[in-house]
Amino acid sequence: MVRLKDIARHAGVSVMTVSKALRDEPDVSAATKARIKVLAQQMGYVPDSSAQGLRTRTTKLLGLVVPTTMNPAFARVVSAIEERVHDLGYDIVLAHTLNLPAREEACLRRLLARRVDGLFITPVYRFEAEARIYQEVLARKVPAVLLGPPASFCKTFVSVEADEPSASYAATQHLLKLGHKRIAYLTGPPAAPWAHERFEGYRRALREAGIELDDKLVFAAGSTIEDGTKAGLQMLNESCSATAIQAVSDQVAIGCAEALFHQGFKIPEDMSLVGYGNIMAAEYFRVPLTTIRQPKYRLGMAAVEMMMNLLKGVRVESKRLPAELIERKSTAPPKAAAPNSGPAD
Repeated sequence: MVRLKDIARHAGVSVMTVSKALRDEPDVSAATKARIKVLAQQMGYVPDSSAQGLRTRTTKLLGLVVPTTMNPAFARVVSAIEERVHDLGYDIVLAHTLNLPAREEACLRRLLARRVDGLFITPVYRFEAEARIYQEVLARKVPAVLLGPPASFCKTFVSVEADEPSASYAATQHLLKLGHKRIAYLTGPPAAPWAHERFEGYRRALREAGIELDDKLVFAAGSTIEDGTKAGLQMLNESCSATAIQAVSDQVAIGCAEALFHQGFKIPEDMSLVGYGNIMAAEYFRVPLTTIRQPKYRLGMAAVEMMMNLLKGVRVESKRLPAELIERKSTAPPKAAAPNSGPAD
């Protein structure tokens, strides 16, 4: 392992001069800096980040906590964050919670033990008003940015998210403008604020259109393709006479579509379908899915900008970024016939 004193001996200067040259200190001449940097590179010198951390009380590490990168809703955000912090000289320590509170606490404790400079957290949502680990993060004064809306147990943290209510409202309006009045809704995880915000957008669009919310058109789903399939089958079994379906996510919409196809329904001839998220599979599904495009890359970049300001001690406000409706082939005007009770002949 090449050390500073090895470079100093070869350069014929003091260890302090080498240290200052490699840190670009102003009291070392440009010629000496250039000579020492070339020599350090030729000798294969690698800075000791641990030693630097002890001097600066920083680690240049940022923790990134997400449910799983297997979920395409998170993959683009994770990529944007890693790309940007790398350019800024930081490294990411990635941890997966699998949406389990106990695992989330363990992940955060390990990251705190590694003295990360800051944390990006997609919370594991629960109904409890407090979560001990979040209080510990606050007590240690570790800068943290939430990726998604805060819940009661993490409401003191700044967050960056898409404008969920407005985006969901736009999706419902799209179906209303096509002529649909019986719009079923497949809800998300009951503890997740983003799921409630999307449902509220749906309710507001109906209310403004003079359509009363019908509880018989609302079905509990979740967040996975399997959840969507179960909710779709339940809707079909209950014969709710919907002509369109709005799902809380693309995964749920795709799962629901599979249930419809299995029962002989055609999309959009028999049933229009809207998702949320614009995951890659949405565009290449067998019927390209009308959905909401979340600004995933911009969300990641905004989170990093917020983190850099927090690390500098600058006050930061939470951000909501606009999302947009992407119209594809899964939505069309309802059939002129009576309310849909089965697939087309």
